[in-house]
Amino acid sequence: MAKDKRSKEVAHSEPRQEVRSGSVTHGLSPFEEMDQIFERFFPRGWLQPFRREWPMRNELMTPFEVQMPRVDVIDRDEEVVVRAEIPGVDKKDLDVSVTENTVTINGHRSAEEEEDTGDYYRREISRGAFSRTVMLPREVDGEKAKVSFKEGTLELILPKVEKSKRHKIKVE
Repeated sequence: MAKDKRSKEVAHSEPRQEVRSGSVTHGLSPFEEMDQIFERFFPRGWLQPFRREWPMRNELMTPFEVQMPRVDVIDRDEEVVVRAEIPGVDKKDLDVSVTENTVTINGHRSAEEEEDTGDYYRREISRGAFSRTVMLPREVDGEKAKVSFKEGTLELILPKVEKSKRHKIKVE
């Protein structure tokens, strides 16, 4: 009995994070994770006179992080919707491919001419090629996909294959 009680306490000792519908979820970058660890061990204020603030996150982003488009994936009853932010890219520079359970977005941001006068104080605008592959929550029919691209947002509407559609069952 005491053993069961202890195992329950251990199981509930770590807080769980709940993903709520509509909430933004993303993994922490190594820099965000390190900042959280420092904050846990050295709260702001305790070492404030000796502590140097971390540079802004954008200054520490790797080229890989900067280049990847941000994506929303929405699982609806009949379809899966994928939206990707891809500012500064022309339609002709995009290549989208769909399998039964993934979407891959490849593209290229044209490089603008560099400034000849002055030195860059901050340079965050990404240039060059990018690629992003996203797993889908259900199998889709890529042959029937609908695609639109407006104001830097790519939207794919992917109909689910019949066996993957969500069915509601009435409980009696």
